[in-house]
Amino acid sequence: MNYTLMSKQDLENRLELLMSRYEDFKNQNLKLNMARGKPGDEQLALSDGILTVLSDDEPMCGVDKFDARNYGLPTGMTELKEIFASLLGVDAKNVIIGGSSSLNMMFDYISQCMTHGVCGNDPWFGKKVKFLCPVPGYDRHFGILEHFGIEMILVEMNENGPDMDKIEELVKDESVKGMFCVPKYSNPTGITFSDETVQRIAKLSPAAKDFRIIWDNAYCIHDVTDTPDTLLEIFSECRKYGTEDMIIEVASFAKITYAGACVSALVASENNLKQIEKRMFFQIINHDKVNQLRHVRYFKDADGVLSHMQKHKELLAPKFSIVLNSLKDNLSDKGIASWTNPNGGYFVSLDVPEGCAKRVVSLCKEAGLVLTGAGATYPYGNDPFDRNIRIAPTFPSTDELAEAMKVLCVCVEIASIEKLLK
Repeated sequence: MNYTLMSKQDLENRLELLMSRYEDFKNQNLKLNMARGKPGDEQLALSDGILTVLSDDEPMCGVDKFDARNYGLPTGMTELKEIFASLLGVDAKNVIIGGSSSLNMMFDYISQCMTHGVCGNDPWFGKKVKFLCPVPGYDRHFGILEHFGIEMILVEMNENGPDMDKIEELVKDESVKGMFCVPKYSNPTGITFSDETVQRIAKLSPAAKDFRIIWDNAYCIHDVTDTPDTLLEIFSECRKYGTEDMIIEVASFAKITYAGACVSALVASENNLKQIEKRMFFQIINHDKVNQLRHVRYFKDADGVLSHMQKHKELLAPKFSIVLNSLKDNLSDKGIASWTNPNGGYFVSLDVPEGCAKRVVSLCKEAGLVLTGAGATYPYGNDPFDRNIRIAPTFPSTDELAEAMKVLCVCVEIASIEKLLK
């Protein structure tokens, strides 16, 4: 039943039926929420043992011999650096441990570039600064750039990652100073950069000597299928071309242990680390080492983290199946929607007919389902095509999610038929 091939009368009849279903949803006074990619209650409970892992029988320190309750170790505990290094495929000497937010580390780095420049180059403040933004993308990346008045240039994503032909052309402009990206299970598409894309990024020769890529590897071990994606390690590729200074990588345990009480990490070259650590000397004496020690004792090593992630996978795989099966059962072959089918991450990206995303989100809200705002996956909250919707399956229960998808699919159909009838 392809709506684009149906007669006006058939479309009107179908719309009447859908509106009846929609009114039924509204009468149920639903309170459903898929607005953000938050861990569900069951996921958070997986880590409750971390609260009691510290014992009076063991010293409150690790191999560094620093009391976790006292000042010291501004760049973090050695054992935790080694865990992140193993998970990311990097050298522990290039890792800095942060607090509970990798977003905070990204914000601080951009702030540093604005006020003090990059490794001896002029500060960005007061200059024309542009950043490349793969779209659809992560709204909080765009928020950081907008906060600092940095101009955002859209680069469309494809099945292999961002359009590298366009990126290679755009970096010839000296005012283009960097790029934000999520290279594995990208937010919201779930796409992982192909080996060729990573290699082409590593080979970039930007006109700006202070060009920096924020490599937000938030979902590096967040698989939800038995056929996980693999991501080529960026620093090893960059070393082949002498471009390792170009990358600032971040990651965290925000969706591994507690979203609001975890640990994060930043990975960078020796040159970048020198400048970051100099700033940190004045910024913070140390992050929460008691929390760092809890994570070290709870997981012990990277294998402990990977084992823990299998438990997350068991909880999330059914939720992603609910979303994907619902989209397939209700929207396939109707000529009105397409969506991604990710092997991991936290989102599914749904494209509806051009000019319909805001209408879909509005219809859902009236029926009791809150979604991420239409346009949020684009800079300045403006999707130029008004077609992309980010689906976040993780927070609702499976029953709530199944009901939410019924509402969403009906709303997509209604908005699409309304447009066809115009």
